[in-house]
Amino acid sequence: MKKKKLKCYTYIRVSTSMQVEGYSLEAQRERLNKFADFQDIEVVREYCDAGKSGKNITGRPEFSQMLNDVAEDRDGVNFILVFKLSRFGRNAADVLNSLQYIQDFGVNLICVEDGIDSSKDSGKLTITVLSAVAEIERENILVQTMEGRKQKAREGKWNGGQAPFGYTLDSKNSTLIVNPEEAEIVRIIFSKYINEGFGAERICDYLNQHGYTKKKLKKNELNYFARSFIMKILDNPVYVGKIAYGRSVTEKVKGSRDEYKRIRNDDYMLVDGMHEAIIDQETWEATRLRRNDTGIKWEKTHSLDHEHILSGLIKCPLCGTGLVGTLRRRKNKKSGEYKDDFYYKCLHRKKIDETHFCNFRMVLSQDEINGQVEEIILDMVADPDFKEYMVRKIDEKVDVSSLETEREQVREQLRQVMGAKKKLSDMLDRLDVNDKHYDRKYQDMHDRMDILYDRISDLEDMIADIEVKISGAYGEKITANQLYKVLLNFDKMYFRMTDLEKKQFMRGFIEEIELYPERQDDGHILKQLSLGFPVFYEGSEGDTIRLLKQNTVETVVLMSKK
Repeated sequence: MKKKKLKCYTYIRVSTSMQVEGYSLEAQRERLNKFADFQDIEVVREYCDAGKSGKNITGRPEFSQMLNDVAEDRDGVNFILVFKLSRFGRNAADVLNSLQYIQDFGVNLICVEDGIDSSKDSGKLTITVLSAVAEIERENILVQTMEGRKQKAREGKWNGGQAPFGYTLDSKNSTLIVNPEEAEIVRIIFSKYINEGFGAERICDYLNQHGYTKKKLKKNELNYFARSFIMKILDNPVYVGKIAYGRSVTEKVKGSRDEYKRIRNDDYMLVDGMHEAIIDQETWEATRLRRNDTGIKWEKTHSLDHEHILSGLIKCPLCGTGLVGTLRRRKNKKSGEYKDDFYYKCLHRKKIDETHFCNFRMVLSQDEINGQVEEIILDMVADPDFKEYMVRKIDEKVDVSSLETEREQVREQLRQVMGAKKKLSDMLDRLDVNDKHYDRKYQDMHDRMDILYDRISDLEDMIADIEVKISGAYGEKITANQLYKVLLNFDKMYFRMTDLEKKQFMRGFIEEIELYPERQDDGHILKQLSLGFPVFYEGSEGDTIRLLKQNTVETVVLMSKK
């Protein structure tokens, strides 16, 4: 009786950058066919994944089809032939799972070049060991590479990636050199944040409106300043002369096998760097204090119903910080009752220049200042043209087309960077651990991967910023409509509000109130009101108005006789 001839599938795979002798598709095909002829095994079907990574099964359609054909017993094969185990897969878990899968259907794996046959007792053990060793070796090299970078950080050197804004990289000595033009912008950012109380959005507006730009990393990249960029500068200790290592780490996504993400790490190494600081320690510590306080809601500790309606909105004419509300309680000696007087005053004594500090000690009665501001608004709402303007503004639609276009441009950049990351990830996966230059190639690729992760994070932050602006535009429209409706009935509604409601209204309507350094001859101290929403207002006799930015939302009322 003639012995039944054994059958097999052949599987060949190569990535685009691996078209070298011994690994090309044609070389693999020829080697497998010769082996099958020699062993008298019939090749029933060939499966070929050209330009596909072996990191996992996902993305290898031919490999998946081969497993399905095995499960369906399509051709009654006994073996799957591959050139080397690495062609079958590089991930140990995938290799072993796939091997167990085909063996469950009576099919074994033969790795021709490695001399492995899983049908033999020692075959599966060899496959298990080789798969695990390859992954362990990669992990060990990763640890060694990271330890080398950590040692660089300990020495105060820059340990990979692009130089932060404000510096250029001296790659030969692994140190940072101050870029004078960018460093000046960094100082402006910290100064505006600490000395003038600007928030990140306002700093962005200031820099963009005053012609400051940042270097484009790519041709299609936008060169304006965004909120996320400002926040990263304010939080980066490199500007005070420090080197931080491990501020973000790569973490495996739970429930996945090959997905990773970058997360912030609070427990990181911080050492003195070899580079020159751009800001001083005092500025850095002041920034940390304000950053820690930002976003924390202030709760009053006293039980008074009174609210300092304009606190923070009135700016000190000397140092520019917001005046705060203060209380002076007086006791009537005859009745024993207490009377409360409320004031606005500057509590800051900030340095204005090298020799002068803020010494604005004027104490302003809240009744007086609040009354003057209320009088100005009442004068506005009494104007018929103003009311007509308010009605038109309420009916206006929101135009966010430019923001949506900008968001799509950034999304396209993100897609390109994600594509570059995927290609680099495939190249990392294809590195041969037996290559004598493996360590250097691996570190070089890992450094490039870090840069891409940083770029992805920046672009994601930019998209988030734009979406916040789009959402804010709709939110501003809603808020503006509410304010306009209040303004239309200001003379009736405002004086029925609680102090807290008045304060909320003023914060939505007024951006800031400027003062004269000294009272004028007529006794007035108010200089101008910057309004947060555009209004149409001619003003009464002696008053003037000018629209500073008609395409945004800022109106300034200048008081000459108010």
